Amino acid sequence: MRFAYPEGRLPRHYMDGDLVMSHVVTVLSSLFPEGEDFFVRTVRNYRDEITDPELKAQVAGFIGQEVTHGREHRHFNERLGDLGYPTRFVDRATRHGLGFWARVLPPDVQLAITAALEHYTATLAYVLLNKPEAREMFTVPEVRSMFLWHALEESEHKSVAFDVFQTVSGDQRMRAWVMNIVTVDFLAVVVLTTILSLALDPAAYDLPRLARSVRRLRTSPFIQRDVIRHLRDYNRRDFHPDDNDTTALEQQWKQRLFDEKGERIATG
Repeated sequence: MRFAYPEGRLPRHYMDGDLVMSHVVTVLSSLFPEGEDFFVRTVRNYRDEITDPELKAQVAGFIGQEVTHGREHRHFNERLGDLGYPTRFVDRATRHGLGFWARVLPPDVQLAITAALEHYTATLAYVLLNKPEAREMFTVPEVRSMFLWHALEESEHKSVAFDVFQTVSGDQRMRAWVMNIVTVDFLAVVVLTTILSLALDPAAYDLPRLARSVRRLRTSPFIQRDVIRHLRDYNRRDFHPDDNDTTALEQQWKQRLFDEKGERIATG
C-alpha cells in the first residue's frame, strides 16, 4: 500500500475544516508509527511460544500489517509536519515513552498494554467503517482512503495480541488493571498533546472558531455512548475481541477499497 499527498492538495485543517478534529487526528497519526513498532516487539517476544499453527500465522500477518501501517503514517506525518503540526516532536516523545516502558516493564505487561491499545484502535476502526458520519469528517479523499485501509486491517487482526496474551498469560486481573492504566495514560497523552498542537496553530487563537470546534466534539461519532460502552467491555471476564463480529463489515470494505486483483481502488 502506498498513499500520496501532493503539494497543495492537503489543507492545514483537513478534517472538513474542523480545527480541533484536525489536531486530534494528527496527534493519533503521530502516535501510530512508534506505537505500531511497540506492538510488533511485544508480540514478537512470544512468537516462539505460540504452538497453534493458526495463531502463529495470524501473528505473522499482524506483524506485516503493523509494519506497513507505521510506514504509511510516517509518510503522512511528514506531510503534516510540513504544514506546521508538531508531528516530529510527538514521534520522538512517543519513542522515548514507549522505550521507557520496554526497559522497566516485564514482557507480559508490555503485551497486555498492546492488547489494551489494540482494543482502542479496533473500536475506533469499527466506528469509522460502520458510521457514515465518521467517514464524512475525512473530506480529503487520499486521507480518507488511508484511514479506511488502516481501519480495515485493524479490524482483521483485532484479536491477535489478545489471543497471544491469553495463550502465554491469561491473567484476567492483570489484563483489567493494565487496561485501566492505559485508558488514563492514553487519554491524557491525546488531550495534552492536542492542546500543545493547538497552541502552535495561529488559527486556534480565533476564539469563536475554536469554541465552535470544541462544541462539535459533543456530537462526534467517536465519543458516543455506544463507543464508550464497547471500550468498557474489555474488562469483562468473558470478553473476547471477536464478540463484535465484523466479518461482514470487513468483506464489504475489502470490496469497496480493492478490486479483484487486490489493487487499491481510487476513491473520490
